[in-house]
Amino acid sequence: MKPYILVLYYSESGGTEQLALHIARGVERLAGIEARIRTVPPISAVTERVAPKVPEAGAVFCNKEDLRDCAGLAMGSATRFGNMAAPLKFFLDGTADLWMANVMVGKPASVFCSTASLHGGQEATLLSMMIPLFHHGMVLQGLPYAHAALRNTKTGGTPYGVSHLELGNGALSSDEAELAVASGEQLARLALQISANHQPA
Repeated sequence: MKPYILVLYYSESGGTEQLALHIARGVERLAGIEARIRTVPPISAVTERVAPKVPEAGAVFCNKEDLRDCAGLAMGSATRFGNMAAPLKFFLDGTADLWMANVMVGKPASVFCSTASLHGGQEATLLSMMIPLFHHGMVLQGLPYAHAALRNTKTGGTPYGVSHLELGNGALSSDEAELAVASGEQLARLALQISANHQPA
């Protein structure tokens, strides 16, 4: 099976989803690796509720096997008060068995997010997503200022990871789109390098 980057996200208004799709395009610029796009179901404060239906359109719900078997992870979320959204945190909270088995150790990862205001907590959200990935032993990758779009952007984009400023229609700015594609390509390249270094002699 071809190695894949898991592009895992939670989105409500579409901005984070658009980042995920552009990151996947960047991954698939490289031969020998592919993108697997997954999302997580919403959660509810209602105490009695059946499991949410699998959506007829959009990304498939992620399972732990998707996470366990990936060559790398790009993880994104809508911002909630400077933090990742609860559905993504709920999914991560259920991965203690993967943590105990050390299956994610040494795999590369990056993070991305979307906010509805310029100072809506993008960097805090990105940092909040990094914490559980550090606990899993993953290798975190930022977004270097070698990308000119990171210096020029007037909307989203941080050295901590790709971001998007939601202006009402979910569309990415040209800088955001460029950075998302570059981030996906960068992550895929690192995943292939790490994989090649771990091949048996």
